[in-house]
Amino acid sequence: MNTEVLEGGCLCGFIRYKASGTPYDITHCHCVDCRRSSGAPFVTWVTFRRENFRFTAGQPREVKWAGRVRGFCPQCGTQLTFLSKPDADEIDVTVCSLDRPDALTPTDQIWTEDKLPWVRLADGLPEYRQKRTAKAAK
Repeated sequence: MNTEVLEGGCLCGFIRYKASGTPYDITHCHCVDCRRSSGAPFVTWVTFRRENFRFTAGQPREVKWAGRVRGFCPQCGTQLTFLSKPDADEIDVTVCSLDRPDALTPTDQIWTEDKLPWVRLADGLPEYRQKRTAKAAK
């Protein structure tokens, strides 16, 4: 398991963050909300315990939608974080906002019932029509 410190930030550099501990639930999400908020056919996320994540420069603009909270850079608009509820113990981070996104490999695909018809899933990862049925080990 990887327990090194991972760093990342937004496109313009206004926001920087550090995450430590073991990353888990590295997933491609195809839900409509992720697609709309990113302008992409899916978003790849990694989850950390919230106490193991902190912003080191700048603060995101938080957008609350349907009881969930998404964090974006207020300068360039990069989507950075997702909370399933404001007081969640876990924080999801966009893998491609990491300085080294290649350090993590997705383990599954979620919300495939919302997948665009022209996206072809050919990577052999487990697929879940909605959320995964069991949480990965923390």
